[in-house]
Amino acid sequence: MHPFIESTRSTFLQGKTMAEGAIQQLNDDEEFFYCPGPRSHSIAINVKHVGGNLNSRWTNFLTTDGEKADRNRDNEFKISAGENRSSIFQIWNDGWNALDSTLLSLTEEDLNRTVTIRQEPHTVYLAVQRSLSHTGYHIGQIMYLCRLFKKGEWSWLTIPPGGSLEFNRQKMRS
Repeated sequence: MHPFIESTRSTFLQGKTMAEGAIQQLNDDEEFFYCPGPRSHSIAINVKHVGGNLNSRWTNFLTTDGEKADRNRDNEFKISAGENRSSIFQIWNDGWNALDSTLLSLTEEDLNRTVTIRQEPHTVYLAVQRSLSHTGYHIGQIMYLCRLFKKGEWSWLTIPPGGSLEFNRQKMRS
């Protein structure tokens, strides 16, 4: 696997793991679906949108536009009747599976190709970085919203505030 793809895949998966670790700390579906304000999105909406976006961008990545004709992006920002945590996580998982299988299939020659997103040409490198940035943005939102619900009862998934010196000491010992 090309080092760029390997490091990109690792960074994507680190974000996925952190988002899922944050969501696991929620107490219930009320927190998962809670929308903090009229111009805000719930954790559920962010999860649904990330999954929908990844599925659209990474399905047939090299051969079709990244904005698929059958994608209903606006629907990703609504919770429809009958949708629940399980159905939303199916969308999330489908998107991550599309991403991962595509990244694993890319060759060094593929990296020199051009793909389109909304009919705009992108180098493969740019399309990958665009997706990584977009996904990271929403993972940050998910993690922040999850932390707000915990009100101090948060299990840190990164180095906790005030913990840098100890973390660095531990790293130096290993």
